Amino acid sequence: MISAKTIITELNFNSSLFNSFLPTSGYSFNFKDIKKFKKFKTVLVIGMGGSVLGSKAIYSFLKYKIKKKFIFIDNLDQTLLANIKKQYNLSNSLFLIISKSGNTNETILNLSFFKSFLKKSNTIIISENKNNFLSNLAKEKGFYFIHHNINIGGRYSIFSEVGMVPAYLMGLNPKNFKKNLNKLLKNKNFHLNISKAISNLRLKKFKTLILLNYVPELNNFLYWCQQLLAESLGKNKKGFLPVVSNAPKDHHSLLQLYLDGPKDKVFYIFSSKKTKNILTSSNFFGEKMKYLNNKDYQDIKIVQKDALKEVLKKKKNPFREIIIKKFNEDTLGKLFLSFIVETIILGKYMKVNPYDQPAVEEVKVLTRKFLI
Repeated sequence: MISAKTIITELNFNSSLFNSFLPTSGYSFNFKDIKKFKKFKTVLVIGMGGSVLGSKAIYSFLKYKIKKKFIFIDNLDQTLLANIKKQYNLSNSLFLIISKSGNTNETILNLSFFKSFLKKSNTIIISENKNNFLSNLAKEKGFYFIHHNINIGGRYSIFSEVGMVPAYLMGLNPKNFKKNLNKLLKNKNFHLNISKAISNLRLKKFKTLILLNYVPELNNFLYWCQQLLAESLGKNKKGFLPVVSNAPKDHHSLLQLYLDGPKDKVFYIFSSKKTKNILTSSNFFGEKMKYLNNKDYQDIKIVQKDALKEVLKKKKNPFREIIIKKFNEDTLGKLFLSFIVETIILGKYMKVNPYDQPAVEEVKVLTRKFLI
């Protein structure tokens, strides 16, 4: 079993990252200084990859308690940009621009599309405090500037300014994401779960990790996981292909391959005990399908998930189930931390550096060269 000592030792390799997990962790700004930005009811978050995926996950998971509209722009999509300009009052919207390097091409391009709407009163930039495009732009235009910690990479930045500023602007309390993370790091069941996950994924025959999701609120969290796993571990001809798969929809498209195709897959099943769901009609289905009468939508999904588990057991396919009991900041904070820790420890055992992305940097360099 992976011990608490091993976990803490590995996390302390990056003390800035470890400190960001603590409820008492400081930030490079004062929340009182950005309170004035909470008045905006529409917020555009512009960034790429880890700069945006974490806050998208927060917004999706806790949307039921967020009273604002957050729009995430994390691709080069001209149609989306044009539609946003048509549909929203951008003069009365907040722009939150995030890039660790401050030179991300896509972020700068998308930012330029809205340049006529950017003012001191409605623009926040989060970037490294270096000689980069966004830092210089903030100084030139007087935009509110927040330092991005140089020692925390984008995909690990959810508990830093990158994730907690958007959470605060959503009306959430950043401390609630972190309040029990210390306890979790010391919990024996947590260590055992990490050990089991790592023992499964270290087997050479497994190349694909299926993130099979029965909880729509978790979709964006799983895309955050996808980046974390792929970018951290896909090196030196090692790694796993993380596939986000929505269920039960994918029962009718991909499940045949999952169950009867190559035996190279590990399954992570995400489910919930959510209540207050829609009941089916009591008399619509007739005699032949009466088994659907008076059933709760959630109960039907649980039965589908349990049937899948039985087949996975029968075919001896390894799987792990993660059950969401509460939809709150504490639950999501623990999920973020669990996957961060597992990824870093797994990187240690695979003998890869989980913090860099050299192949991505190569593409960035060539892109710039080709554009010039």
